[in-house]
Amino acid sequence: MRYDFMILDVFTDKPFGGNQLAVLIDARGLTTEAMQAVAREFDYPETTFVLPPDNPANVRRVRIFTPSAELPFAGHPTVGTACALVMANQCAVGDFILEEGLGPVSVSTRREGGSYSARLRIERAPEVPETVPTAADIAAVLSLPASTVLQAFCAGMGPRFTYAQVASAEIVDRAQLDHESWRRILADNWAANLFVFAGELRDRSELYGRMFAPSLGIPEDPATGAAAAAIAGMAALSEGKDVRLDVVQGVAMGRPSFLSASAELKAGAVSAIEVGGGCAFIAEGRIEIPDQLLEQDWLSNAGLSNNVRLAAVP
Repeated sequence: MRYDFMILDVFTDKPFGGNQLAVLIDARGLTTEAMQAVAREFDYPETTFVLPPDNPANVRRVRIFTPSAELPFAGHPTVGTACALVMANQCAVGDFILEEGLGPVSVSTRREGGSYSARLRIERAPEVPETVPTAADIAAVLSLPASTVLQAFCAGMGPRFTYAQVASAEIVDRAQLDHESWRRILADNWAANLFVFAGELRDRSELYGRMFAPSLGIPEDPATGAAAAAIAGMAALSEGKDVRLDVVQGVAMGRPSFLSASAELKAGAVSAIEVGGGCAFIAEGRIEIPDQLLEQDWLSNAGLSNNVRLAAVP
């Protein structure tokens, strides 16, 4: 059976930058096995599958897959899927709620002329572990001298990240993942994904970063909304006040990405985190899914009437 998909570049206002995302606008009938196979086939950092919501007050349920695993939440798939729903005339521009594995995620979408953007909001604080790897160990994973890593810490918003703060963007660009060290130090750690960045964790700062996630089948990610969300929360806790950060990522890959992240504090605790950015429409098409990868009860009740082409992008 054929399913319609859209391809967007996320956290950019220009095509062929940002982070690539495939969105199956109506994924009813697909098994989990099929979703994982489709995500491997696209081989983008993430692919999303849009389903009817469990709660009718919400607009859609979204499942998110990397080429090798399902995620409970991720930033660029949430922002991109929200924009795709608006582009496909499935949702009106404005505010709505998407259901994800992490729970309900509020999204605010905008359209200005032919440009689309979205901003997600989660009312929770980042998770943190009891122990973190040493800065020297993380430097080894990044193939950097130990003295170049200023600090290491861990945090997560669904996906978990080990962060390495270094002194300059040039050092960020010099980083190369040492897979043997990664397997020894991080692969089985609380946070196997590694985000290296330069910049200060204070309000109105700009961070320059890269993110490596071999355990998720992502050698390097051009833009990582969940990492921006968690680091904004950590910056707010460090500063003791609300924080807004700009994150630049993907430059070394030739896919420059621009993320805006913020965190709000209430009574000394993180009460809400937001991440947003632009999206560029790239393509739409159809993908053939073998019947054996479909839910058989759904397939028997389906029919060609369920195989509907996407509405034209407005």
